[in-house]
Amino acid sequence: MTVSEPSQAPNVVEDWFDLESDRLHEECGVFGVFGHPEAAALTALGLHALQHRGQEAAGIVSYDNKRFHAEKRLGLVGDHFSDAEVIRRLPGRAAIGHNRYSTTGETILRNVQPLFAELDAGGLAVAHNGNLTNALTLRRELVKAGAICQSTSDTEVILHLIAQSRRPRIMDRFVNALREIEGAYALVALSTKKMIGARDPLGIRPLILGELDGCYILTSETCALDIIGAKYIRDVDNGEVVVITDEGVQSLRPFPPQRMQPCIFEFVYFARPDSVVQGQSVYEVRKRMGIELARESAPEADVIVPIPDSGVPSALGFSRECGVPFELGIIRNHYVGRTFIQPTQGVRELGVRMKHSANRSQIEGKRIVLVDDSLVRGTTSRKIVKMMRDAGAKEVHFRLACPPILYSDYYGIDTPEREKLLAATHSLEQMRELIGADSLAFLSVEGLYRAMGYEGRDDLRPQFADHCFTGDYPTPLTDRTGEHPRQLSLIAEAS
Repeated sequence: MTVSEPSQAPNVVEDWFDLESDRLHEECGVFGVFGHPEAAALTALGLHALQHRGQEAAGIVSYDNKRFHAEKRLGLVGDHFSDAEVIRRLPGRAAIGHNRYSTTGETILRNVQPLFAELDAGGLAVAHNGNLTNALTLRRELVKAGAICQSTSDTEVILHLIAQSRRPRIMDRFVNALREIEGAYALVALSTKKMIGARDPLGIRPLILGELDGCYILTSETCALDIIGAKYIRDVDNGEVVVITDEGVQSLRPFPPQRMQPCIFEFVYFARPDSVVQGQSVYEVRKRMGIELARESAPEADVIVPIPDSGVPSALGFSRECGVPFELGIIRNHYVGRTFIQPTQGVRELGVRMKHSANRSQIEGKRIVLVDDSLVRGTTSRKIVKMMRDAGAKEVHFRLACPPILYSDYYGIDTPEREKLLAATHSLEQMRELIGADSLAFLSVEGLYRAMGYEGRDDLRPQFADHCFTGDYPTPLTDRTGEHPRQLSLIAEAS
């Protein structure tokens, strides 16, 4: 295997006012192509379309029928994989790639995926979107048995489980490893003869099957198919393993059938609005969230203002339902990268306006409704409200197009611990006062489900993984408690 891994990390400096700094973050996106002469270039384009799912690092592994080749970088896809020389170092008709936002493991090069191992059955590269809730438990057992871990990523646990399996066929080893892990995952793996995709038994993390020029593609979202002109075939089912070879696609179902519970945050925030998730347009669902939010809590107002960019579809729906004009009251500067470190407090305050500024002509003297997708810590929301008041807003009302986030996520969303979630530690009135708004309201869980096309939420069998709102974790959380997840939510509520 040939590997190119520059050691330098990008400079990291503080953003004094970055709307992304107080949001939930997805941990990664995956992409794979099998049988195409430009596999690495297509993978780079696919990762570029999935950049929103992870901005810390990116990697591609290719296979040319003789050896594996890898390129891994810290930073954005376009900063590294737009270089033709880098793509030339990734020959072959098969490649898989990964965008990373770390939820487990540090931001260091050895954690950048895809991870690769030489097994007695041949080389194997693995890219993983999600989070294993028993990774630490398994890692301890593997280390006791003699395994040597090179990274701090839970993806490496999967490789070790495959390596230690005594089954002769790589597919049997792969399935054996899946039976050992818990939590959420969408996996794309590449061996010398096949590309493999796997989705966790509940389908918490997304995985899509597509086709281009007779070659098959696996990816986290349909927007990555669109960028390369590929055709959507179907979503990989929950608990399904798809095996792609020169002969075509084979489907394996090694787990007992379960009702699917995809992550509801794909619709709320993570997926790109032009993607289709589980057969539904993300953009249309977000507009319906805004419609339901307006039906539940529309105040008297003169203008509806989205918080860019994720609040735009919901604000459009909100405006349509309540009949109040939609205006771009906050303008985003798309050409600002990381904000420089300002030397004094006075200059730091000016940095607030570098990335986002108030459109005074649409704000001054008006009663405005700010619409956003979610509220995490509240620090950024407070700055936005102040910016609106400084621009002359008469009243500032804040509306969130999802329910209050009350519980941490352990399936691949980078959420703070529960004591750092504003809604988990403050009443509605306390939150309103803290961010400085005239009123504050969230979309209800029932309203969220109506926007998704359901009449309500069945408390015993929810249609989506909605644990951040309800505390109803759909799988065991072995590394944290060793107890059944429903017990955990009861403990949290009692505390």
